[in-house]
Amino acid sequence: MRSDPYIARADGNSLKATLTRHALLPLRIFLGVTFIYAGLDKLTDATFMSASGSGSIAETMEGVRDSSAIPALVDLALKSPLGFGYAIGIGELAVGIGTLVGLLTRLAALGGALISLSLWLTVSWAVEPYYYGNDLAYLMAWLPLVLAGAPTFSLDALLRERRRRIP
Repeated sequence: MRSDPYIARADGNSLKATLTRHALLPLRIFLGVTFIYAGLDKLTDATFMSASGSGSIAETMEGVRDSSAIPALVDLALKSPLGFGYAIGIGELAVGIGTLVGLLTRLAALGGALISLSLWLTVSWAVEPYYYGNDLAYLMAWLPLVLAGAPTFSLDALLRERRRRIP
């Protein structure tokens, strides 16, 4: 008789329960690494982090202003393009680190969702067909982490366990 991997074992665990418990881990790793990379890429790119010129954050924002869903948001960014560039870069870095290590994961995921939403409504709004733009897909990818957090392999889980042990 073959043992079914989905039936509970003597220790009360099953493969299905283990897979379910760790289901968000690949998403956390992907989003964490991607946002760390995106943040570092922006912060270390002198061309991007310049107030004007080809490839700059200002040029990018000016190029999408008239096609964005919320031109006023782009106008706000254009008041201080370098400040906006640093805010996005540092925000992506913080979101990526928080997500990867699982610290304040729901908050980090909410930050990632908000960054993705703002980029979708501005930079990739005019992309046709819509599924060619990746910002909407990133926004949707953040939502499970906003809802569930990081239940395993995270500093959140470690802190939660530690609080549970303290009487």
